Amino acid sequence: MTNDSDQTVALCVDWDAEAATFDAEPDHGLGTPEVRAAWAARLRAWLPARPADVLDLGCGTGSLALLAAEQGHRVTGVDSSPAMLARARAKLAGRDAVFLLGDAAAPPVGERLFDTVLVRHVLWTLPDPARVLRHWRGLLRPGGRFVLVEGVWGAATPPGAPVGIPSGRLAALLAPLAADVRVEPLSAQAVLWGKEVADERYAVVATV
Repeated sequence: MTNDSDQTVALCVDWDAEAATFDAEPDHGLGTPEVRAAWAARLRAWLPARPADVLDLGCGTGSLALLAAEQGHRVTGVDSSPAMLARARAKLAGRDAVFLLGDAAAPPVGERLFDTVLVRHVLWTLPDPARVLRHWRGLLRPGGRFVLVEGVWGAATPPGAPVGIPSGRLAALLAPLAADVRVEPLSAQAVLWGKEVADERYAVVATV
């Protein structure tokens, strides 16, 4: 379980300052053809086969949003960092995408509904994941889906205390909200991360 100090560390990051170098990480910028192709394949499997409305929460610099748009989806990205959003808008210039400044936990989308809520490495930072998931559930059309990429990482403050959400806990939180919950382990797929990883990384696809 994520504790308050872990969340404080995540929330205190100056994401505007991080924006300039954020894409240097292989799985952030998807800068190599191999990593990019691997994420594109995963999104193709996770997202609807037909063109759909995708809400990318905590979208950062828009790397996943770009892949979704390239696959024909209409993307709405939300992030709290103006600098991250500036980079996302530049990446998706001319695409069917809009980016909004706001809180991923309570995205400023009004009464709009979506076919997919896509979130990568954001939910674990939020103080009340169960409440946030219930709110996000209200943003999905009938038959819509969550695509949540999360994990448990070993580096933390204090040292040795892992941070993140174990897959079993996230699946349990989604069980009351979804008709079908599927966990896909990702730790062994080094191409997604640009390196071998030893911690737990996974995706949950949950259909409501």
